[in-house]
Amino acid sequence: MDLPFVVATLTRRGLLAPGRPIRVASQLAALRTWGWSLAGELRQAAARDPDRTAVVDEHGTELTYGTLLRRAEGLARALRTAYGVQAGNRIGMLCRNHSGLIETIVAATLLGADAVLVNTGLSPAQLAAVAEEQALRVLVHDDEFAEMALGLAGALPRLDERAREELLANALPGDLRPPGRDGRIIVLTSGTTGAPKGARRPTPNGFGPLVSIIDRIPLHVRDRVMIAAPLFHTWGYAALQVCFALRATIVLHRRFDPAATLAALVEHRCNALFAVPVMVQRLMEVPPPQPRPALKVVAVSGSALPGGLAPAFMNAYGDVLYNLYGSTEVSWASIACPADLRQAPTTAGRPPHGTRLAILDDAGQPVPAGRVGRILVGNEMLFEGYTSGIDRERHDGLLDTGDLGRVNADGLLFVDGRADDMIVSGGENVFPSEVEQLLAQLPQVREAAVIGVPDEQYGQRLAAFLALHPGETLDPDAVREYVRHYLARFSVPRDVVFVKYLPRNATGKVLARELRRYYG
Repeated sequence: MDLPFVVATLTRRGLLAPGRPIRVASQLAALRTWGWSLAGELRQAAARDPDRTAVVDEHGTELTYGTLLRRAEGLARALRTAYGVQAGNRIGMLCRNHSGLIETIVAATLLGADAVLVNTGLSPAQLAAVAEEQALRVLVHDDEFAEMALGLAGALPRLDERAREELLANALPGDLRPPGRDGRIIVLTSGTTGAPKGARRPTPNGFGPLVSIIDRIPLHVRDRVMIAAPLFHTWGYAALQVCFALRATIVLHRRFDPAATLAALVEHRCNALFAVPVMVQRLMEVPPPQPRPALKVVAVSGSALPGGLAPAFMNAYGDVLYNLYGSTEVSWASIACPADLRQAPTTAGRPPHGTRLAILDDAGQPVPAGRVGRILVGNEMLFEGYTSGIDRERHDGLLDTGDLGRVNADGLLFVDGRADDMIVSGGENVFPSEVEQLLAQLPQVREAAVIGVPDEQYGQRLAAFLALHPGETLDPDAVREYVRHYLARFSVPRDVVFVKYLPRNATGKVLARELRRYYG
C-alpha cells in the first residue's frame, strides 16, 4: 500500500494528531516491540491513552486501557504458571461479548498462544469435536456454558468466570517478553452446513489493513463504539482490532436486545455501531429512543442485507449505513457506503484500497460486466488455511470466496449467493438469494429464506420460508404470483412455508440445514 495514501488516511482519522512526546514514543515502541497483534495494539493504546475508558459493559463497569492491559498481562502470567501455556499452544474461548473475553484473547497473544474463538451456538457434539481437533490446552468459558464444558471428555482444564478471576487475582508478578512466534487467532467457520472448520487468521504487518477499512468507513480516534456483532466472529473481532487501533471506547452487551442496544447507544454517547444485518433489521422493529442515538457509522457484515432494509434504515437514522462483504477466509472484499446503498440497496459495494477483486468463469477467465461468475479476492489479510491443513482454491494471488456474483457497469459488486446454494431446476440455474431479496420486500414479510429441495421431476425445486410480521397474513398462491410477476417461471417457489421465525446462528446466518428438516 502506497505511503502517501496511508499517511493521508491516518491523518484524516486523527491517528497522526500530535500528543505528549513521551507517550507517543512509548506508543511507537510498543508497536515496534510487540508488532500488530492484538497484544501490540492494546499496548500501544495503553501507552498513548492509559486513562481512557477502553471497555464498558451492560452493568456500567468500565476498564481503562491501562487497567485492561494490566489484567491481560496478569492472566497471561497465571495461565503460563498454572497450566504451562506457552507459544504454540491453543486456548479455547467459549464466551459472549464482555471484557473477560478480550482479556483472554490478549493474554493468549502475549504468550504466543493461539486463541480459538468458539461459536457460542455450537452443539455439545460440535464443541467436543473442536476441542479434540484443535488440541486445546485449556478452555475458558462463561458460566452459562458450564454444563456443556463439563461434558467434554478427557482432562481438559476448564475455567469458568469465577475460576478465571481467582486465577487472575493470584497471578505472580513478573515481566512478559515478546514470544518467539505470533499467536494466531483461529476463527471457526459458521458451520451452517456442517461441522465448523478452524481458519487461521494472519497477524497484520502494518497499517495497511486498518487503512483499507477506515478509508471507506469514517471512524476516528477516540470514537465511542458499540460492538454488537459477536467477538468470536470475524466481523466482531475485526471491530475489536479497529477499536484498539483507534483507542476507542468499546461498549459491549453479552446478548443482543434491540431496545437495550438503542438505549445503550444513547446512554454511552456512542457514535458508531458494529452489527450483523439481522440486528439492524431488529432495531427497525422497536420504537427509537428520544433523542435518537447520534450515530455517524453503522457498519454491518456477516450476511446479505435484506431487500429494502438499507434505505429504510437510512431514512430513519440518516445516511450512516456501511455494508462490508467478506468472509472468515478473505477478511474483506468490498465495502458499500451510504451513496452506494442509496443507488443499489443490495450491493456489496466496491473493493477498498489495496484489494483486488475478480469475477471468473469455471476456466479461470474474467467474465464481462453483468455476468455471474466466481468471486475471487486478494488483500493483505487472506487466511493462512484451515487448521486441518486444507486450503481454498487460489488463482494468481486471489482466493476463491465460494460465492457467485457480478460487477455491473458502474463497478458495484452484487453477490448472488454461495456456489453450492445455486440449484438446477429443470435444466435452469436458479439463485435462491434473488428470490429471497424479492420476497423480503413484501410489507407483510419480516424475514425470508429460500432453499433448494429435492424434486423427482425437475431434480430440485425452490422452497420459500416466510416469517410474517405480527397480525399479517399471506396466501401461498399470492406469493407465487408475486414472484412470477418479477422473475422467470423457474424462480417461482412451488413450496411456500410459513414459520414463526427463521433459525439462525449467532452471527445471523440462516441455518439451511434446519429448514431442510421439514422435508425429512
